[in-house]
Amino acid sequence: MSFFLNGVHVPHRKNTALEPAVRLTDVKTVTIPMVMHIGAPASPIVKVGDLVQVGTKIAEAVGGISAPIHASVSGKVTKISDILISTGKTAPAVTIESDGLMTPCETLKAPVINSREDLIDAIRESGVVGLGGAGFPTHVKWNVDPERIEELIINGAECEPYITSDSLTMNERADDIEFALRELQKQFSLKRIIIGIEKDKKKAIESMNAMAGRMEGVEVKVLPQLYPQGGEKVLVYHTTKKVIPTGKLPIDVGCIVCNCTTIATIGTYLKTGMPLVEKCITVDGASVKNPKNVIAPIGTSLDDIFAFCGGFTEFPKKVLYGGPMMGVTVPDTSMPIIKNTNAVLALSPKEAKLPETSNCIRCGACTNTCPFGLNPAEILRAYKKKDIEMLKKLSVDTCMLCGCCSFTCPANRPLVQTNNLAKQLLREEKAKEANQNG
Repeated sequence: MSFFLNGVHVPHRKNTALEPAVRLTDVKTVTIPMVMHIGAPASPIVKVGDLVQVGTKIAEAVGGISAPIHASVSGKVTKISDILISTGKTAPAVTIESDGLMTPCETLKAPVINSREDLIDAIRESGVVGLGGAGFPTHVKWNVDPERIEELIINGAECEPYITSDSLTMNERADDIEFALRELQKQFSLKRIIIGIEKDKKKAIESMNAMAGRMEGVEVKVLPQLYPQGGEKVLVYHTTKKVIPTGKLPIDVGCIVCNCTTIATIGTYLKTGMPLVEKCITVDGASVKNPKNVIAPIGTSLDDIFAFCGGFTEFPKKVLYGGPMMGVTVPDTSMPIIKNTNAVLALSPKEAKLPETSNCIRCGACTNTCPFGLNPAEILRAYKKKDIEMLKKLSVDTCMLCGCCSFTCPANRPLVQTNNLAKQLLREEKAKEANQNG
């Protein structure tokens, strides 16, 4: 399965790697969306006029795949209304006017863990989701038969350009990571824990090696600098040599994969009872005057984040949630940071300028660099013809949208964008067939 060794060497631009995080507390208002995770939106349990404190639950999880949401500042609920989110859709959001005190919720306390079920309940109540960007509710991931788990893999790869917030977590919050791992190890009888980190993150490797030295069954796997090293299937292969089949999950090959900041957040909750209310995010890009890692309350507007970093040197051409390879364009800087925001980039006109496209020269670079050995050039042709059967044969549904194909294409074709559209076309066709058969 050597195709998992494919990928690209992207510019690192880790401009904030050596800087400690700076906390932003002077936030006047936060707007907290009820959609910050995969699955059903959370349902608000507060109303306009209610007083809340940091950590007060303001929305309850709905259904099996969902996560509760908590106030990130103390103050008064002033609005519950729909807002535009990065997907282009609208979602309910709770706006809180801060009283400036950041008073912790007086009822918060560390959970008592006497069983595996207690730990899963605690992870659920913490509100934690996949903080590397995926946003999948973490408690659902752990609600499995422990006999199926052979390895817990901690994702510390952080292979996207610019982003350093996960590395900072491993540098500065090793105690939180260790606390969570010890409890997970105890309740799930974990025999092997692997922390995967790209080799350029020397300080994080040192920190995690020191932690691993205090624990049984924990090892640090130093990985090559190769994007998309942090992709779930790629990470599992490079740490265990296991291949996750198409349509299957890591648990189907005996693995659970968790982001390092997700694990640290679980540790914080287990020690203190404080749920997920803030995020460390990398703020960078050529338009940002003072790039830095910022710890900010969830729901803080991007306007406030950029102002905290000195504003702009020039008006950005494009603003992204996340990195330049898999990030999502932000339509408006009034939008808030959310649970799975790990970076915000303000790209200058020069950085964001798209190159001119030309005809495919059939060089095969897109296939040669795809981690899964897909053929994006053929997918593009099949998509233009709306050839559903060919798209299925080309396995476009396995594409992780990492962008290696577009990055490496000498003709600058919009390959990853087309893959995304093709995946959507297949989803629509599947829904249509289900309706016809239903």
